[in-house]
Amino acid sequence: MEKHNYLFTSESVTEGHPDKVCDQISDGVLDAVLKVDPKGRVACETYVTMGLIIVGGEITTNSFIHVHDLCRNILKDIGYSDPKYGFDYHTCAILNAIHAQSPDIAQGVDKGGAGDQGMMFGYACRETEELMPLPITLAHRLSLRLTEVRKKKILGYLGPDGKSQVTVEYVNGKPKKVTNVVIAAQHTQEAVEKNAFSNRGRKDIIEKVIKPVIGEYLTKDTEFFINQTGLFLVGGPQSDTGMTGRKIIVDTYGGTIPHGGGAFSGKDPTKVDRSAAYMMRYVAKNIVASGLADKCQLQIAYVIGRAEPVSVNIDTFGTGKVSDERLVKLIRDNFDLTPSGIIKTLDLRKPIYRNTAAYGHFGRKEQGFTWEQTDKAKTLARLA
Repeated sequence: MEKHNYLFTSESVTEGHPDKVCDQISDGVLDAVLKVDPKGRVACETYVTMGLIIVGGEITTNSFIHVHDLCRNILKDIGYSDPKYGFDYHTCAILNAIHAQSPDIAQGVDKGGAGDQGMMFGYACRETEELMPLPITLAHRLSLRLTEVRKKKILGYLGPDGKSQVTVEYVNGKPKKVTNVVIAAQHTQEAVEKNAFSNRGRKDIIEKVIKPVIGEYLTKDTEFFINQTGLFLVGGPQSDTGMTGRKIIVDTYGGTIPHGGGAFSGKDPTKVDRSAAYMMRYVAKNIVASGLADKCQLQIAYVIGRAEPVSVNIDTFGTGKVSDERLVKLIRDNFDLTPSGIIKTLDLRKPIYRNTAAYGHFGRKEQGFTWEQTDKAKTLARLA
């Protein structure tokens, strides 16, 4: 039986978090390949630690990627432009360890089959305008706001690294209020010397970051936990090793639904870990937008080298207007779920991926997030 009254928490991280630095570099490499070679194959992994970036993985392309320049430009854009942040795009070492993709995988993918086995999930619900769960939506907005106040010098003493966390109280299954907000915001030594990061820094973040984002969900009882240990001077790769693909719950639905386990960043669209997860979001969002359900969770599964999925499962949590079996048939009849069909439907062979690599892959309104369209909703409603 579904719970009705409960607390649920989701977290997000800023673009300067070490894992997100890696995701952005991996997707930056992918974009650079697709820009000149739309059919290039990319499985790019990045590792970052104090003063060092290692870029590795398998790439098959007729183009040439300037990995060193790409890494430095991304770090500069994020804001790692001074040693005081613990990482500096001018001086960090970069090791390129990329090699060619295995021909054993290519022979199956070239025929239109899936690039690997595995299962992927998609979800949509009516909690927000974006048809996303509220906790992860608010957590992303907080992380994005942390970056905004840093880059616009509203709170100029902040560094690139940061995290957010939001706990939402649900009553009768609907989000009612935010019970607590957690913010970890990297800051400079100058801020400590000028007493900017004590009570003043806490107040600044409540007024300039939390209140504008959380708004109506705040109450007089909402608790704030801001840099709870007191200081966050050592951040970024200096304090924490980063790797591509370690923020899969941040990237998706904040833990509201299961996750298939496959990361997204650095993978070209023949990898169903990424493209099928995007497709499942697209299908779920269109089902909810059509009015056929208030919540929709989808699971799809593939086997390497085979085009058609081995299974499609749906759960509307008792909110469906027609049976789940009927919805699965509608999905099968109206969406091409083969890897090549997904790529064509969502127009995935374009350099759109760096933008996905921070602040979530779903619930986004920017150009290029084709899986957020609801263009099939009217057709589904009519056919049902």
